[in-house]
Amino acid sequence: MRGIQKLAQLLCHIKVKRLSVAAPVIALLLLGASAEPSITQPPQAEESVTTDETPATPAATRAADPVPAPPLVPASEGADDSAIVVSARGKPPRSDPLQSVNATSFQAVQAVDDAIVAPIALGYENKVPQPIRSGLHNLLNNLSEPINFVNYLLQLKPGKAAETLGRFTVNTTVGIGGVIDVAKAKPINLPYRRNGFANTMGFYGVKPGAYLFLPLIGPTTVRDLVGRGLDLTLLPSALGSPFNTPYYSAGTGVLRSVDDRVEMDDLLREFREANDPYAAERTWYLNKREAEIRALKGKSAPAQPAVTATM
Repeated sequence: MRGIQKLAQLLCHIKVKRLSVAAPVIALLLLGASAEPSITQPPQAEESVTTDETPATPAATRAADPVPAPPLVPASEGADDSAIVVSARGKPPRSDPLQSVNATSFQAVQAVDDAIVAPIALGYENKVPQPIRSGLHNLLNNLSEPINFVNYLLQLKPGKAAETLGRFTVNTTVGIGGVIDVAKAKPINLPYRRNGFANTMGFYGVKPGAYLFLPLIGPTTVRDLVGRGLDLTLLPSALGSPFNTPYYSAGTGVLRSVDDRVEMDDLLREFREANDPYAAERTWYLNKREAEIRALKGKSAPAQPAVTATM
């Protein structure tokens, strides 16, 4: 053992340039190998290191715990947040409990309107001469006069019913089936007044019910939807052919839709320029219908009477 130690000390004093760095290292290794206690200490040092590092592994895992972040934002909550962002209208009003469904339908209808309905309506307005468009508009109004007449009777307004019957008689005969609105001009001065079963239900106190926005119909309510169905069945049930044929229903339905789209083009543009086009059209429709029902009761004049809305 003493010989090994002397050899180590001798290597530490070697002046050779190539061994000036390696010699002390070799000396230290020889000293470590010669010392007996150091043989037993390395295992103890390793054990102490392992015992010290074992609690560090949970710490490492705890530091990585934030990685599974998805549980903090569940998929359902993410979906709710996105729905709020899309609607951006808050809690639905009492008049529109189906707001989310109606808003989705509104967006779909607007897309179809941009792609199909508006181009057809604008083409109809630009290509078809104005006298022909006016004649078709008058014809559609004249076809609805029996509905107006019946509902004025149901509302116990015999004067308005007589005026409606007079309009229908004059325009159907002198006005060539209603193509020319002779009754509104002087000296007769009988303007067209739209009426229907929805108005009659409202006149007798039936509430409008939930607001709806439906494809092919647009803004309406439960009451107006039921009334519209009754309006459409009156002529087919009372007069039969040709009013009960699909050709009549489809033809007049398409023509009325295009005619109404042309009439409401300026108003629809105003809706789209609003911050919330859906809410703007809903407010306009509900206020308009309420004013029309109040006018039947003699309480106020209809709001925006120049606009022809689909009911």
